[in-house]
Amino acid sequence: MTQHRRRVVQTRSLEERMAEQAAKLKEQASQLPAGAEREALLKRARIAQTGAHLSDWLRSPGLLPPE
Repeated sequence: MTQHRRRVVQTRSLEERMAEQAAKLKEQASQLPAGAEREALLKRARIAQTGAHLSDWLRSPGLLPPE
């Protein structure tokens, strides 16, 4: 038997999905009292936000390939 890969066609860009995830995580963190769980959510939100910005930076027209 061969296994088939599940194919998913994304309708939104990676940057949009990561920014949405960061916003959701920040909202969840705001509902929690100060503590380790809240800090973990905020850390995940910062990582998602950084990933979205990094992807934008990589696609920017000012980025030149190495010579």
